[in-house]
Amino acid sequence: MKNIIITGGAGFIGSHVVREFVKNNPDSTIINLDALTYAGNLENLKDIENEPNYVFEKADITKPEELRKVFEKYNPDAVIHLAAESHVDRSIIDPMAFINTNVNGTANLLNLCKEFWTLNPDHTHGRFPNEKRTHLFYHVSTDEVYGSLGETGFFLETTSYDPQSPYSASKAASDHLVRAYGNTYGMPFIISNCSNNYGPNHFPEKLIPLCISNIINEKPLPIYGDGKYTRDWLFVIDHAKAIHQIFNEAKTGETYNIGGFNEWQNIDLVKELIKQIDEKLGNPTGHSEKLITYVKDRPGHDKRYAIDATKLNQELGWKPSVTFEQGLGKTIDWFLENKEWLENVTSGDYQKYYEKQYN
Repeated sequence: MKNIIITGGAGFIGSHVVREFVKNNPDSTIINLDALTYAGNLENLKDIENEPNYVFEKADITKPEELRKVFEKYNPDAVIHLAAESHVDRSIIDPMAFINTNVNGTANLLNLCKEFWTLNPDHTHGRFPNEKRTHLFYHVSTDEVYGSLGETGFFLETTSYDPQSPYSASKAASDHLVRAYGNTYGMPFIISNCSNNYGPNHFPEKLIPLCISNIINEKPLPIYGDGKYTRDWLFVIDHAKAIHQIFNEAKTGETYNIGGFNEWQNIDLVKELIKQIDEKLGNPTGHSEKLITYVKDRPGHDKRYAIDATKLNQELGWKPSVTFEQGLGKTIDWFLENKEWLENVTSGDYQKYYEKQYN
């Protein structure tokens, strides 16, 4: 495939996916399509911005006329769709923004792909088992669409959807739209649902980069409820490699869970961050534990996410390249070495949001 659009390519996960494709697909043009909202930052891609197979196009997926111009210019062979509003807390404050971007934006992309690509409705569910595919809509989603788990069990690709927040509901709706276009129009698609990501360039509204920033600056570490909410964690570079492998090797019409094969309670995770950062900064053991501050729980807080990525491992051989502790160390090192980046993204509107959210 020669022209590949990656939406949301200036964001956290998207920038790592763009880099992975630019470096490993020299014969393809990688088009980074991003609206450059608060979490999008082209500084994330400074190291590849001059590569001959990389271009950036500023466009908003909620504006069909902007998307059309990009499609007419490049006539893409494939779309890897990551552009999304993704922060649960923000979705509680402004759910309509999530519906507009995650649902309507996805529909806009699907409609343009339907228009520009020659599709065969006989290829139900977007499956192409006996011929080489010429197009692909790869939709990147979240494990939050599955809802919440009890103390045992794992999310499978066949788990029924049960979203509990405006964010996860909007992503669930977009997943259903993609499958509907595959079933109705023969749109060749793949969906992957990932667990919580962490790593370099992570915008500091999410737990890990927020705590890294606050430990460095000796600010309170806000922990929701009792801190015993459990999440599976996936190093973002491993996620990008998984997306690249699925894109190249997986059958169309399939869904894959991508997870880190580990679970951590939030409070244990924060204490691990404290341990590693205090050690790297030369602080006494436990020095930053005084910063832990329990705050009022958020509405609809899912108790536990745990993802089963066995299908991806068995079919394609993918597995994480680092342990959680190793990935966390790499992430901390990146933030310590890029304090100017952190200062730039935590000024202005971010500061206003932070003060409102955590008082």
